[in-house]
Amino acid sequence: MGATMIRIFFIIIPAILLLSGCGGDKDIPAWKQDGILKIGTDATYPPFELVSTETGQPEGFDIDIITAVCDVYGWKTEFIITPFDGIITGLKSHKYDCVISAMTITPQREAIVAFTDPYYLAGQIVAVPLEDTVILSIDDLRGRNVGVQLGTTGERMAKSLEGLSVFSFDNIGAAFIDMNNGHIDAVLNDYPTTMEYIKSQGKAKTVGELLSTEHYGVAVRRGDVELLGKIDSALAIIRENGEYERITHKWFGLPDVDSDGTSPEADSLK
Repeated sequence: MGATMIRIFFIIIPAILLLSGCGGDKDIPAWKQDGILKIGTDATYPPFELVSTETGQPEGFDIDIITAVCDVYGWKTEFIITPFDGIITGLKSHKYDCVISAMTITPQREAIVAFTDPYYLAGQIVAVPLEDTVILSIDDLRGRNVGVQLGTTGERMAKSLEGLSVFSFDNIGAAFIDMNNGHIDAVLNDYPTTMEYIKSQGKAKTVGELLSTEHYGVAVRRGDVELLGKIDSALAIIRENGEYERITHKWFGLPDVDSDGTSPEADSLK
């Protein structure tokens, strides 16, 4: 080997090692390397997640829950707002590390992503305009136009029913607006968010009983076992230290007691 070749060798090899080292760092998630957890959320689903009109930042029950989880480990949060119907695709393509967005744990989703232990219990409910006296339960939706949010379990339930027309919206607020304008007859949606809309707008009412039992979970990519375990552990810690209950009361107040002595909010504390 000539002198020129030796000089080239000693220039190239360190450069290759340096590039190799940089490439390895990119494989380390930010929550491990920099203490920043990247979180995907829809932020159009109050009181779970919405954009504050004052700060322009995400806020809500889910936002506070995942922030409390991060506080356990001293992590910072970075929220990435994305439409719900593409939120799992964004997770799989590494746009963020996890998703918290009032996402129901279903077998179909569990085949694609991994979920933490449930952190909230909800269910579907039918809402109609205040003046409606005809639709009294889900059985009265036949022949009606029903609004749902795209990609949700409410949409799946509505499409499984016979004899009704389903209209899917990018966010559930748009469905309620369309119902108020007389374009659709009812909205099928999660109970807590429906009640939040009724509380803030007062232009609708619920009819019938809860139609399902749905558990919300935080989603991570399948294979992210360490992150899944850390979030589960932190969820257990904030339940034990009272932070979960404080956040629940902040966003839902004291639970409304149904005729059977229970409520979705009360059940979520179990």
